[in-house]
Amino acid sequence: MDKSIKEIHEALINGEVTSDELVKEALRKSHEVEDKYNAFVTILDEAEAKEVNSSFVSGIPFGVKDNYSTKDVLSTGSSNTLKNYVPFYTATVVQKLLDAGAIMVNKTALDEFGMGGSGTTCHTGPVLNPWDKTRMCAGSSAGSACAVASGVYPFALGSDTGDSIRKPAAYCGIVGYKPTYGMLSRYGLFPFASSLDHCGVLTRSVLDAAIVTDIMKGKDVHDMTSWDSSNIHLQEALTGNVEGKKLFYIKEICDINNYPNASDTLKEHLNNFFKTLDLLKTKKAVVQEVSVDVKLLKAIASVYVVISCAEATSNMSNLTGIIFGPRSNKKDVFEMMKEHRTLGFSPLIKRRFVIGSYVLQKENQERYFKNAQRVRRLIVDKMKELFKEYDALILPVASGPAKKLDEDKDVIDANTNVLEEHLQIGNFGGFPSITIPNGFINSLPVGINITGNCYDDENVLNIAYTLEGLMPYKGQIAKERER
Repeated sequence: MDKSIKEIHEALINGEVTSDELVKEALRKSHEVEDKYNAFVTILDEAEAKEVNSSFVSGIPFGVKDNYSTKDVLSTGSSNTLKNYVPFYTATVVQKLLDAGAIMVNKTALDEFGMGGSGTTCHTGPVLNPWDKTRMCAGSSAGSACAVASGVYPFALGSDTGDSIRKPAAYCGIVGYKPTYGMLSRYGLFPFASSLDHCGVLTRSVLDAAIVTDIMKGKDVHDMTSWDSSNIHLQEALTGNVEGKKLFYIKEICDINNYPNASDTLKEHLNNFFKTLDLLKTKKAVVQEVSVDVKLLKAIASVYVVISCAEATSNMSNLTGIIFGPRSNKKDVFEMMKEHRTLGFSPLIKRRFVIGSYVLQKENQERYFKNAQRVRRLIVDKMKELFKEYDALILPVASGPAKKLDEDKDVIDANTNVLEEHLQIGNFGGFPSITIPNGFINSLPVGINITGNCYDDENVLNIAYTLEGLMPYKGQIAKERER
């Protein structure tokens, strides 16, 4: 399934292929990808074809990240605490796709409850990168990114709390888009950090991301943070005209002189980034360097950890083993909860809960949690100030291609920390943000990210669409490199 959504739709309409054939192909590829890369929690072998209608996604298979509630289908959040959980309702965005005629064929693996950036903490085991099995996909939407990059189907749902759609997209050589906060209902998405969580999509082109999001978006009575986006038409906005648009990049992140002992990979990555900016200028867009207080930039990761862990601790207090999930045989209710959470959660999740509980303690709130909220506000205000003058922020994703699985994922490199973590800005402000492929380093894909002001999704996607059209990476399928 290496075609775009529109191409597949046209083939269905013209009778060149049937929905049944697409479903069978997606299921066959699902099992192949599962055997190679461990991308799924559940493969729905009983999935059936649907009638093709005017919707572009009708009759087409897709994948759903396993932290979305799907009625009568196992939904684990990639956690042992919910390893047998089967919901009684379906998340709003999933239901909208199903109502449009799309066919869910699998549930994709993720870092446990979305709390990870590596794709290695899934309760079903690590997800391997389809370009190189010794490397990670990033996370938490690792399974969705792996499946789309492998050609199982043209799109899959992900969620993004810090960079969980956009970094896996970069590492897997595809497109990852999270719209403005509230454009997509979060009803039915397992909550991690409610003020940061975004629903979104992984595809192999910007147009496909626009098609899927146009179907999913809209106000939802079940999600009070959703808003009326009926005046936003993402597909129609993809004109390829960016003349006069103004973009900025941050000097402190992109200047190679700010990286002592920079690796050859980092040098090539940043050099590649500036070459891409030159491409955008050929379309008469303006790209300028802006300086941002390095103290704010260096605070991004810490602010994210404090706020996300605090919200996660609160959101997941309902995972007791009493309401749902495997129940302990202990007779004392407190011992039941203790055993359930001790045996059910991975060490990573436990650490995050400890941090969240600590920063929320009355004596610690002012110093940690409230200060993190204040610094978040300073960062968002700075971005909004820049968005008054500029249409979008453009930056390289991470410090290079996918990291090796055997690297220590708990060690933060202070030298490149801001470069690795800056995508969290998009979650702090609820800004629309999209990653697209930006070439290769050592035969491994790297990405570039475009972030704009809230509700300016049409502009952000059109810039990405234009840039995508200047490069030869649209629609690419992962090819496992020789090592």
